[in-house]
Amino acid sequence: MRGEMSSTSPAYKTVIKELMQIPGVGKMIAYDLLNLGIRNIADLKDRDPEELYQQLCNFQGMHVDRCMLYVFRCAVYFASNDEHDPDLLKWWNWKD
Repeated sequence: MRGEMSSTSPAYKTVIKELMQIPGVGKMIAYDLLNLGIRNIADLKDRDPEELYQQLCNFQGMHVDRCMLYVFRCAVYFASNDEHDPDLLKWWNWKD
């Protein structure tokens, strides 16, 4: 899904760096988001975290730890709101 974006290209590094601004998102999760077609924080605005989680499971061809769903919930919250409750910027507060 990454398309033609090479992991050595400046564009790739810019995307990863931006996505890592999301609380709870490190380099590997930023890479997962990139594989789902997310190119910037705004791409997450008003997205369905459950759908993103299912897409990631499908992309990887296996069940992904449910904690990733919690990170996606946090990321969508972060992208969809201008003001943030500090407690809601912690992915573990998005558990079922």
